[in-house]
Formats: sequence, structure tokens, C-alpha cells
Amino acid sequence: MTYAWSILPDEWKPILKERGLRPFRADQILQSLYRDYITDWDAATTLPLDFRETLKREFPITPAREAAVSRSSDGTVKLLLEMEDGALVETVIIPANGRLTQCVSTQVGCAMGCAFCASGSKGLVRSLKSHEIVSEVLAARKYGTLTNLVVMGMGEPFANYDETMRALKLVNSGRGPNLGARHITLSTCGVVPGFAKLAAEGLQFELSVSLHAPNDALRSELMPVNRRWPLRELIAACREYTVKTKRIITFEYTLIDGVNDSRENAEELARLVRGVPMAKVNLIPLSPVEHRPDFRTPPESTLMMFLDVLMKAHVQTMLRRSRGKDADAACGQLRLREIERSGIK
Repeated sequence: MTYAWSILPDEWKPILKERGLRPFRADQILQSLYRDYITDWDAATTLPLDFRETLKREFPITPAREAAVSRSSDGTVKLLLEMEDGALVETVIIPANGRLTQCVSTQVGCAMGCAFCASGSKGLVRSLKSHEIVSEVLAARKYGTLTNLVVMGMGEPFANYDETMRALKLVNSGRGPNLGARHITLSTCGVVPGFAKLAAEGLQFELSVSLHAPNDALRSELMPVNRRWPLRELIAACREYTVKTKRIITFEYTLIDGVNDSRENAEELARLVRGVPMAKVNLIPLSPVEHRPDFRTPPESTLMMFLDVLMKAHVQTMLRRSRGKDADAACGQLRLREIERSGIK
């Protein structure tokens, strides 16, 4: 089955021609999909009825269903979306400073098993297809016009590389949703082979790396992926990526009280990231998750100390405040509650 939201704009004419359909209809199709934002071919009234029937059979449109919506007092909206097979994924819409950022998922659950993340607490169910990732983006349209897209939701994008990249290329396309490449950020927990693949794409997407610990012992405890690709390999891949692409890498560092937030940790982190040209650090106070009650958010004094150490070491650093705490916006929490309530995946 070829889904409408998995077809790149330049592919429509050849695909139609190959099937004996009229290729000149491609522009009308793109207008209907990404300017009129139809979710059913019956709404594409510029197309003949018989052609719409063919499109229904050959290229179905499969919008995700809103299974639950959670709203925060700060304006953050978290959607639990149900895919065609009943699988549940989360996407978060975050307004801030005149921007509207959406965080999308690339997998149902996650296999990476990071200790502080609810997404992986039930393991990986399956990877999302490109049209399902696009359906997340389109599901958010009713909440406003997106200015930024971050691939930081459920799952590891580099573990679902091809489908993720197809979805992002479509979202980035001028004849698709037309979101600028520099407004799209991929986040990886450190799947090293993905760095060279992304660099070879020649695209201007932003890249962030979930680091969360400054040494192998602690990082392997928090993030099992480090046992496969330890920091030496990860930092080398980051360095090669920045040299080849001339693009900044952002290191994400979630601060957990008494775990990775000491002055020594901050000093280690400064030494580590200075080995990567044009690197910057986002410090993120932990959003507590129910499956790890022992993990707590550090006090404000600790956050300020950690930030101060990095700034004095001349590391470009930002302290990012958590959004949507009262909307279960930490990754995976809304899905986890729905699984526990209903027993579905």
C-alpha cells in the first residue's frame, strides 16, 4: 500500500504515470494535501469524482485519531494519537516567544531504555512509517501554525532512519508543508552510524544529542546505548559531523538531583564538549516520571551552579525550563497512563 502522506512531491507525477493515471493531476493533489490540508479524498473537489475514487484505493489518507488531549496552564498541548492499527504515540505542541514548536515521535515506545524516560519503560512496539510521522505534524495544525519541529518524542530517530528522513523531507518540501530545514531538529541518544548518514544527506536540519552524563560509567548506567557506542566513539562522530557539515550540534543534558548534577560533573562535561567544534549545551531540569520516583528535579541553586561552571569554561550553554509539567509532557507519560488504564499498546 502506498500512502498519500508518504509520497514526496516530486514523486507524484512519475507514480501516477506508472499506474496509467494522469500525471498533470499531481499539482492538484499537492494543493489538496498541503494547502487545503484535506484528510479525505472526497474533500478534493477540484479532482473528478472517478479520480478521487482511484486515489482512495491506491493512495489512502490515514489521519491519526486524537485518543486523548492534555493541556497545560502554560499553553502546552499534548496529544495522544492513535494510528490505524491502534498503536498510540505522543506529540507535544509548545508555544513560546512567538513560536509554535511541535515535538514528534518516530516509534511506538522505545528500545533504548534510558533510565529517566517513560517512553522506553514498556519497550519498543514498532517503528512508525513516514506517513504516520507526517500525520502527527498535520494533526497539530488545528492548534496553530508551526514554526519549529523537533524530533524528540517517543523513539530513536536513527533507529528508524529511512522512514524518519522521508517524513522530514516531505515536511520540509516547498510543495509540502514547507517548514524550513533549519527549523527542524533531530535528536539522537547516540546511535553513532546515524551521524555519517545524516551528514551525507546534505540537508540543513539541526542535530541534537542526548548526553545526560559526562563519563562512561554514569552514562552507561543512565543510557544503555552507551555500552554499544561509548563516549569516545560518540564524541568522535559528533566532531566529524560538525567538520563535514559546518553545523552546530546541541548536547541535551537532563539534570537529575544527586545523580549527574555535581560540580565535578559540570567540570567533566565542559572538558568533554570542548572537543566538539561549535557545540552548545542545553541544560534541562528533570521532569519527574512516575516509574522512577527516586529521580528528582535539582534545586534552583544546583541548576545555577551547573550553568555557572559551564559558562565560566566558555561553553555556550542555555538552561531550558521544562514546559507542560501539568500536561504529562515528559516523553511517554500520557501514553503510559493510557496503556495502564486500557491495556492497549
